[in-house]
Amino acid sequence: MSVISIQSQVAFGHVGNSAAVFPLQMHGIDAVAVPTTLLSNRPGYPSIRGRVLDATLVADLLRGIEERGAVDRCDMILSGYLGSPEIGAVVADFVARAKARKPGLTYCCDPVLGDRDRGLFVPAEIPPLVRDLLCPLADIITPNHFEFEWLCGTKAATSGDVIAAAQALMARGPSTVVVTSAELDDTPGGEIETLAVERSGAGCKAWRVRTPKLPISPSGTGDLFAALLVAARVGGSSTPEALGHAASAIFAVLERTAARGTEEMRIVESADQLVRPARRFAAAAIGD
Repeated sequence: MSVISIQSQVAFGHVGNSAAVFPLQMHGIDAVAVPTTLLSNRPGYPSIRGRVLDATLVADLLRGIEERGAVDRCDMILSGYLGSPEIGAVVADFVARAKARKPGLTYCCDPVLGDRDRGLFVPAEIPPLVRDLLCPLADIITPNHFEFEWLCGTKAATSGDVIAAAQALMARGPSTVVVTSAELDDTPGGEIETLAVERSGAGCKAWRVRTPKLPISPSGTGDLFAALLVAARVGGSSTPEALGHAASAIFAVLERTAARGTEEMRIVESADQLVRPARRFAAAAIGD
């Protein structure tokens, strides 16, 4: 099993590929990691070193892994933080080429654009590029609640709102929309949930999974969640099974992180929990 993961990379901490590669490997997946940035650490620390890579370099790296047969062996492509609109265009071109070369190849786009606390935190040209170029190429997208509303151009306060807006997005490309960090009108206090909506015939199916809301909000949780979801799907799990697995594994990581009191997620320390989380949260069909 193999996944091409195109994301940021940091020397210290766990965001982007530095959050995604180890969980993929723990699931027995060969992760072909292509960086879009090389940074000392994530933003939020007193200093940061490194830079967003030149788009020509990212394009060269992607062409190089193609030449080594990575696309032919690949089960899924995952993209995350882009760094620049030029890199976004390079990723779109690569995904289109890969899908033409290997029909049926699945592409998961994690549209890293912002969050409810900070709003959009990427260059202004990136969000419309993700919406109009990458999402139509994607089979799966994994926005957080804030990013989902931005992509849809509408508020989603109920599960019905999420389903309706997801169907509008699916009409333009992806067959599965997963909304993370959702807090809806009927989300119980002290909990947070993730919803998945999937095209089914002329309609759709939808599921939700709820976990306790912990008093921490480390960076990279979306990157980790996307990797766990991709790992489960590549391993043969259905969407609701993958949803439950990813939510359970990330809760285990965050629970340990909260217990340690650290700013960075305790991903390596939670290695066993990534694959076999002790506490499992099952996805329930919406309407059941």
